[in-house]
Amino acid sequence: MENLFGKNLKECQAVMDAMGEPGFRGKQLYQWLYEKKVEKIEDCTNFSKALRSRLAQEYTISHGEILRTQSDEGDGTRKFLIRLSDGECIESVLMTYHHGHSLCVSSQVGCAMGCAFCASTRGGLVRNLTAGEILDQIYLAEESQGVRVSNVVIMGIGEPLANYDEVLKFIRIANTGLGIGIRKFTLSTCGLVPEIERLSQEGLDINLAISLHSPFQERREAIMPVARRYPLKELIKGCKNFHAETGRRLTFEYAMIDGVNDRPEDLKELIRLFRGEPVHINLIGLNSVQETGFKGSQNVNFFCDELKRNGINSTIRRKVGKNIDAACGQLRQKSMKQEIG
Repeated sequence: MENLFGKNLKECQAVMDAMGEPGFRGKQLYQWLYEKKVEKIEDCTNFSKALRSRLAQEYTISHGEILRTQSDEGDGTRKFLIRLSDGECIESVLMTYHHGHSLCVSSQVGCAMGCAFCASTRGGLVRNLTAGEILDQIYLAEESQGVRVSNVVIMGIGEPLANYDEVLKFIRIANTGLGIGIRKFTLSTCGLVPEIERLSQEGLDINLAISLHSPFQERREAIMPVARRYPLKELIKGCKNFHAETGRRLTFEYAMIDGVNDRPEDLKELIRLFRGEPVHINLIGLNSVQETGFKGSQNVNFFCDELKRNGINSTIRRKVGKNIDAACGQLRQKSMKQEIG
């Protein structure tokens, strides 16, 4: 049967309209699904028994299953391996900060982008997630941990802008249905320029984070194949257009890799590119992924200090989940290997 969880307001209204119900019933259904988080159609108590029975003949309310939880007792991070209805698995990560609970969600099963340092891309792309499957990660985290998610980072497995329509549908439901403030969403992309341009026209005050990882075109191509399709110059132009359209400051993610992008010339070029620009550079201490052979840099603090000294807003991402499979995709990869083995 068709799952109601993941339907937006218009779709809920269409369900009720098809059953000959007045328009307000669609809004009630939407509220039951997301505000009240009802688990069974029969529990929608302001619907008649006859309506509930008719709904239950065609629809269900179903969720994925948390197969495994890894906990870092040092910082409170929780990493979930979630099994979807077709048996595929994804990850999400719940992080605790002074301002509340932040959840990093996946947008695809696997990833086609092929970034050399990332575990998510091992095995390639299997499929896109539906809006409901992305939303379900919030539902499962909140239900299993007894918390309320206040911030969402779309930075887990997959490239969000390669699943554009479902990701935006997810954001809108999580905003209007779950009540998560629109400025509490951060979408991370490796740089799909046409989709960045499209996103700038959506009227959504979300935060955009760009996976940069090198200020040089050739080096970026070597570790991020997407750079061959969308050169750095084109990406920077698209980012400036996004800022001009939305007024939102951009964040550039920079995972520092020993001997690859942590050289003096890399720092000099970062300063040249971004001095005087309304950007934030988020330096990341690379999490070790055994299969890649890359090592984290020792120059993170130095880069941060020098960028600040040159007037560029820069921070070092707090490293959470150090005692668990911290890098995105590692837990899924481990699970797949165990199943094969």
